[in-house]
Amino acid sequence: MSGSVSPLAPKSFADMPAVRGVRMATAEAGIKYKNRTDVLLMVFDEPAAVAGVFTRSRCPSAPVDLCRQHLSGGAARAVVVNSGNANAFTGKKGKAATELTAKSAAEAVGCEPTEVFLASTGVIGEPLDATKFAGVLGEMTERAKGDFWLDAAKAIMTTDTYPKVATRSAKIGAVTVTINGIAKGAGMIAPDMATMLSFVVTDAAISPAALQILLSEGTGPSFNSVTVDSDTSTSDTLMLFATGAAAKDGQAPVSDAASPALSDFRAALNDLLKDLALQVVRDGEGARKMVAVTVEGAESDAAAKRIGLSIANSPLVKTAVAGEDANWGRVVMAVGKSGEMADRDRLAIWFGDVRVAVDGERDPSYSEDAASAVMKEEDITIRVEIGLGAGTATVYTCDLTKEYVEINGDYRS
Repeated sequence: MSGSVSPLAPKSFADMPAVRGVRMATAEAGIKYKNRTDVLLMVFDEPAAVAGVFTRSRCPSAPVDLCRQHLSGGAARAVVVNSGNANAFTGKKGKAATELTAKSAAEAVGCEPTEVFLASTGVIGEPLDATKFAGVLGEMTERAKGDFWLDAAKAIMTTDTYPKVATRSAKIGAVTVTINGIAKGAGMIAPDMATMLSFVVTDAAISPAALQILLSEGTGPSFNSVTVDSDTSTSDTLMLFATGAAAKDGQAPVSDAASPALSDFRAALNDLLKDLALQVVRDGEGARKMVAVTVEGAESDAAAKRIGLSIANSPLVKTAVAGEDANWGRVVMAVGKSGEMADRDRLAIWFGDVRVAVDGERDPSYSEDAASAVMKEEDITIRVEIGLGAGTATVYTCDLTKEYVEINGDYRS
């Protein structure tokens, strides 16, 4: 974790209410950092419905493998998260570590190992000594409490400079339900189905199948639309749990994701997911600026998103932003290399409200001073009109600074 908090950090953290049906505790297990909480336990007193989306990396971590296997059961009683070690590329030892952790957590909570979900974040390729936290899970279960969300977010940080939390409420019928979420991530962020690590819990009564659809749809415009450095983690895990406690208030359980009863819940969930995703980008390693890239007029929405990511992931675009240089030629380059259809002579580009290029050339009324003023802002928008169709997309990124290189140059040492 770098010493200073990102200048893009929120000025205050959301006041996180307890969510009925889930309790949490953290501990210092000394996995990598000394005198720092590095293990989080979430306990569901009744089986919670569970949904998850995970990395599409072909080299996933051992915890991702375990979560995928356990997801089919549809029920969760415990989640164990550790920071400091990703338990990825750790072979048979990694699998053994997950099995020991699941068994230890099941014994502590009083459930089946298949009702335990795991996530690990940190260094890749280092064997994880699961005995370090297997011994603390019992006492963590005893002292776990509901009012613990900010501490939980702190426990899963690695190079993050601030904890990421968000909360929303929604109506299902006449009953108000709560949705809380935490996330971690600052580097190795180009999610492909999920962010680095994020855990969202609601007290709504929703079936696992419906939850899975809501979550999978919600990741598209949120976590799958952000990038810090184009690198997809081995450990990307985003999980959504529904404790069902709101049924006691008279909320009719919902089993169909398309049910009109879920319209307000879906909007609140999507808003929360986007909030967490943008907090991840705003904590991009070494970041000083947040960039929203909107592409319009592409052949399709999917094409617009690919063009947007080509711009957002370009080291040359990102270093130009870091240097406050209105170098729109780099945006032209990134559009051209995206592999999507583009017509040079129809292209228009805006930095903020300043149109810098139109009809395939520099805008006749282009002002370097006006464009440079936009680049000095903390939040910058880049808009590109392709001029070929109706496809649109917005993706989010940050600048690429010397500090990013410094953080990642000595990450293991």
